[in-house]
Amino acid sequence: MRTFKSIVLVFAFIAAFVFTASAQVPIALLDDAMAAVKAQKGKVVVLAVGASWLPLSDRQAEYAIALAKKYAGKNVVFSFVVTDSTDAKSKNFASDDAVRKFVTANKLTMPILRDSNGVVVRKNLKVDQVPTFVIIDKDGNQSGEAFGGIDPKFDITVPISKKIDSLL
Repeated sequence: MRTFKSIVLVFAFIAAFVFTASAQVPIALLDDAMAAVKAQKGKVVVLAVGASWLPLSDRQAEYAIALAKKYAGKNVVFSFVVTDSTDAKSKNFASDDAVRKFVTANKLTMPILRDSNGVVVRKNLKVDQVPTFVIIDKDGNQSGEAFGGIDPKFDITVPISKKIDSLL
């Protein structure tokens, strides 16, 4: 009986920790954060634009984490932009809790920005598909075309790294 109580206590502790950790993931609205993103003068900004419901966004999260580790300590800032709808009637709806679960499951530690239905990225960054990566240069301007689509057979970090390196 003592072992059973210990196991239940351990699982309760783990569940409480996971719930607390996922509840603390801050999510900023992209339209509120866009000025701050573009105002990162002197830094290259990489935006990974995806959706929590899209299976390829898990792979994109892996790429974003790998790139963030590669450029740690350099003048490069990474953010993940989630384009899930905030309208509960939409087929692409995801609550903030669902987004937090996606962030926690993919071990994303970079800032998370929310752009409901991708309205801001479509309008301001000419993004027409997710997942994609957008690079903003040190002057706050989008640097070239977005790196759209994720092909599991192709390591997209290679061309993204070349672009970042050319801007540093």
